[in-house]
Amino acid sequence: MIADIKKAAEQKMQKSLEALKTDLSKVRSGRPHTGLLDHVNVDYYGAPTPLNQVANVTLADARTIGVIPWEKSMMSSIEKAIRDSDLGLNPMTVGEMVRVPMPPLTEDRRRELTKIVKQEAEAVRVAMRNIRRDANAHLKVLIKDKEISVDDERRGQEEIQKLTDQYIAEIDKLLQAKETELMAV
Repeated sequence: MIADIKKAAEQKMQKSLEALKTDLSKVRSGRPHTGLLDHVNVDYYGAPTPLNQVANVTLADARTIGVIPWEKSMMSSIEKAIRDSDLGLNPMTVGEMVRVPMPPLTEDRRRELTKIVKQEAEAVRVAMRNIRRDANAHLKVLIKDKEISVDDERRGQEEIQKLTDQYIAEIDKLLQAKETELMAV
C-alpha cells in the first residue's frame, strides 16, 4: 500500500517536472528553438491549425528559424500568424521559406524573463509540496483504518520526503540552467 502511494506520488511529480521542462523550453532566450513556434496557430482554410501541421519548422542558422510551408498558398497566413503571436518576432518571406530572425534580447528583457522563469519554477515546487501533502494524507487514512502501523507511516513519510527533495533539487537544476541561458549574451 505504501509503495502504491509512493509510486503514484512519483508519477505525479514526474509529470509536473515534464510540464516545467516544456514551459521553460518555450521561454525565449537569444537563441532560436523550433519549440518556440509550437503554440502558434495558423488559419488553415478557416480552422486554427498548429504551425507544425502545415509547415516544416527548422533552424535555418544560429539566429534564424526557417518555416517551409507544405502549400505555397499558406506563406502569408504563416507570416501573419507568427507576427500576431505574443513572441515579438518579425518574420519575412524569402523565396519558398518564411525566415524568422531572433532579435537579441535587451538586459531588462532578460531580467524580466528570469523573473518569469523563477515564478514558473516556484509554482511547480508548490505542486510538488501539494503532492507530498496528499500522499501523507493517504498514509494517515491508512493508519486510521489500521491497515499500517505508525512506524510504517513514518517510514512512508520519510520516503515521500526524500522523493520530494529529489524532485525539488531537479527543479532547481533546471531553473539554474535556464537562468544561465537567459543571461548569456
